[in-house]
Amino acid sequence: MYSRFLSIRRLLVKRLVDELNKTYPYAAVLGKHVTGKTIRVSTRTNQVGDTMERQCGFVAKIYNGKTYSEYSFSDITEEGFPKLLADIKEKTRLDDDILENHVDLFPLVDEPLIKDFIRPVEDEEPSVETLINRLTAIKDAYHGKSKKVIQATAGFTMYETSALFLSKNRELTQNFTWMNVVGSVVVREGNNIKSARCIGAFNNFEKSFAKVEKEEGETVKLAEDLLRSTLIKPGVYDIITHPSITGLIAHEAFGHGVEMDMFVKNRAKSVHYLNKEVASPLVEMHDGACATLSAASYFFDDDGVLAHDTTIIKDGILLTGISDEVSALQLGSDPTGNGRRESYKRKAYTRMTNTFFCPGEDAVEEMIASVKHGYMLFETDNGMEDPKNWNIQCVCSYGREIKNGKFTGKIVAPVVMSGYVPDLLKSISMISKDWEVIGSGHCGKGYKEWVCVSDGGPYLKARCKLS
Repeated sequence: MYSRFLSIRRLLVKRLVDELNKTYPYAAVLGKHVTGKTIRVSTRTNQVGDTMERQCGFVAKIYNGKTYSEYSFSDITEEGFPKLLADIKEKTRLDDDILENHVDLFPLVDEPLIKDFIRPVEDEEPSVETLINRLTAIKDAYHGKSKKVIQATAGFTMYETSALFLSKNRELTQNFTWMNVVGSVVVREGNNIKSARCIGAFNNFEKSFAKVEKEEGETVKLAEDLLRSTLIKPGVYDIITHPSITGLIAHEAFGHGVEMDMFVKNRAKSVHYLNKEVASPLVEMHDGACATLSAASYFFDDDGVLAHDTTIIKDGILLTGISDEVSALQLGSDPTGNGRRESYKRKAYTRMTNTFFCPGEDAVEEMIASVKHGYMLFETDNGMEDPKNWNIQCVCSYGREIKNGKFTGKIVAPVVMSGYVPDLLKSISMISKDWEVIGSGHCGKGYKEWVCVSDGGPYLKARCKLS
């Protein structure tokens, strides 16, 4: 249900925009109200709390004829309206000496559009009691499957986002939901301790729970298998990436590297490779809030730009990057609907949304059979990227050895992929028909500015340095 808080204040916000437009060539206000719950049931404790995405407030963006300034505020009232308007004008006023160090910009394009968007949850929301009972059943099932289990946890998170964007010519609202269920288990054998997890992330309660419940036995077995894991012998190997690792490559290799605010700051090597070959001719990669339905799907971004489906790589050629509205203005390009804020209190940056490789024509079984010696890599742990030099480091939770086209039963963990992005992407030789986008993650810009993201794709066969 769309936010009552924003609905009540909509006319006042519209009035504020009208008043600001009397003074400035461009003015807009974004209102965000995000609510949600997190429930965690573990072996020893139960917790119910608010989702980390929770926020409620507004941010005004104004153009003073030279550059842009922003002012955030938590509420707007009739009584406080005159003071708020005066504060925005005073606090965003820039002295001449400050303006000398700013880049001169033009007013943003403000195309007329009035529209309300909604994406409700796909099924009926259970009570908190029902959710706790179902999570408890998952936790108990983990314990019941092995005496080696020393800790089991089942968690549920759901958030609902309402947003309002008003400018002189645009009046947009949106409301949407997303959720995920995560089951995790810790096992011990002597002093050896390992863990495994399973994630169900959909806009649907039953689908999210059912995935984790269906794989309860597999999750416990994986944790037990990891007890006998060894470290990999460093070297260059043929690899097959599970969709979670395919997504990690997309996110780290070409996600941050094509965020075009990095182009503005001369911090991305990819700007020099536009319209050039950077990957195998088999490769196609997309990003966009409407490119697929997942955790980062919305109808318009925090700049009021409608959601896009951006083709970043096509037939191995780097076509374009992704951008927020101001970065696109500086670069003379069109914004791609990727302007996102951690909250109304924070600046909008160019941020990834749903980032993924497109499926190919190969069968996974044929891909495995083609490997003389290598590894299939599973489950994202973490990753890092250097957009300036195009090096990446991706940590996979584990890998399964393949020799002469068959799994040997040997498991290695953890596994670190590293190398030069074009080398990795150009080595891709097979791409599966099967694919998946996993929508349960968050991403920071550097070490902060967290937003929801998803990534994924098909299984890829490539060649990479592992350690």
